[in-house]
Amino acid sequence: MSLRGVLNADSGKGTINRNIYGHFSEHLGRCIYEGIWVGEDSPIPNTNGIRNDVVEALKQIRIPVLRWPGGCFADEYHWKDGIGPKETRKRMVNTHWGGVVENNHFGTHEFMELCRQLGCEPYINGNLGSGTVQEMSEWVEYLTFGGVSPMAELRTQNGRREPWKVTYFGVGNENWGCGGNMRPEYYADEYRRYQTYVRNYDDNRIHRIACGPNSDDYNWMDVLMREAGRFMDSITLHYYTLPTDNWQDKGPATGFDEQAWFTTLQKALRMDDLITRHRTIMDKYDPEGRVGLIVDEWGTWYNVEPGTNPGFLYQQNTMRDALVAGLTLNIFHKHNQRVRMANIAQTVNVLQAVILTEGEKMLLTPTYHVFDMYKVHQDAEMLDLSLDTGSYKLDGGEIPAVTATASRDTQGKIHLSFCNLQHQAEAQVTIDVRGLDSGSLTATGSTLTGHSIDAHNTFDQPDAVKPQPFESFQLDGGKLTVNLPSMSVTTLELVTRG
Repeated sequence: MSLRGVLNADSGKGTINRNIYGHFSEHLGRCIYEGIWVGEDSPIPNTNGIRNDVVEALKQIRIPVLRWPGGCFADEYHWKDGIGPKETRKRMVNTHWGGVVENNHFGTHEFMELCRQLGCEPYINGNLGSGTVQEMSEWVEYLTFGGVSPMAELRTQNGRREPWKVTYFGVGNENWGCGGNMRPEYYADEYRRYQTYVRNYDDNRIHRIACGPNSDDYNWMDVLMREAGRFMDSITLHYYTLPTDNWQDKGPATGFDEQAWFTTLQKALRMDDLITRHRTIMDKYDPEGRVGLIVDEWGTWYNVEPGTNPGFLYQQNTMRDALVAGLTLNIFHKHNQRVRMANIAQTVNVLQAVILTEGEKMLLTPTYHVFDMYKVHQDAEMLDLSLDTGSYKLDGGEIPAVTATASRDTQGKIHLSFCNLQHQAEAQVTIDVRGLDSGSLTATGSTLTGHSIDAHNTFDQPDAVKPQPFESFQLDGGKLTVNLPSMSVTTLELVTRG
């Protein structure tokens, strides 16, 4: 397949917010416990109870923001249960996720320590579903107030005199479902009430985030923007990619057929339409674009791995997931004027995880490698790239064969990322590069592909799928010709010498 495109390197299309590359960590399965937190006495190398290997891996991909403690768990989490001496913290049953006992050893101080080690911003989700206004208000005070107050004194008693900086605070989660089964009109009023008491202390400024719609619930977005838009800084959107559209049987994470490959990518591409339609509603009430759209839960969702706790949502991660990640990030780039943050679900051992652990062992998934290859786009200026995407057809269905994105970083380097969605066919893409001194251009690249549609890494073969140097391209004057392998994610860097 031969495709053509034009890159206008002197035409910017807005900044790609680094927070689009955010992550999500919930008290779910082995995400927090075992995946991130092992405790200070663990034989697994750790710093203040947090796994060193996981921290280093996440720092490598420049994780910008981390959401916690949920998810559905957020609206049953009472933050005071997770502070103070660990031996006296309340134990609770995690009713949403597996019915296991939560000992609350990983709480506010531990999460803020994790963010410190990662060098990322915390995004804390408050409990509106089963909590109180006072409880949420006091959490913000405990976190951010540096003066004399009951919560500041309590924080000091627990070993932290100085307040933290917290920008992002979610007022409830999935309140249309596990967060209270509310109607949009009711939640809009509750949001207005709760956010009133999410106060700014000292020089800390809270970015208040409202619970937005599930997938294509356009009425929820309309009601929230109409009734509460002026009280929010951002609103969320949740969308998961299921191959089957059947929550009782979502299909396996490995061992799937070509149709499942194609259907999964087809459904992932739906993110573009969802954002477009929700943006239209937001534009009606907020034509200046003040309110951001935060896609703080996205990713693939399959049946759990055989023999694992169904409530732990542990699934393998393949080249299929890598392409879902790449094409979704391309979509977020396209909508950078509204999409200010996104958080893939979830960081470790849950759903479309970037890291899997097993005891002291750790591996990086194909999705992790896409985040590593794409980190060059963080806070870069998106460039005008028009591309003949071609057609990828299977059993009567049709999707683009290739999706792509381009940006320029603060050092002037240009990066192009391509996703070849075709499971069998290569694609040759010829780009006319305009707005640069083409005679002084040099290029380097890397690509991620696999030997099969369900190629993945295991603890026995942790490097079966990893990026390789990519040289299958030519620069001829102002033309860049790239030969993309089948089912691949590829990133090129263009640099002007001198």
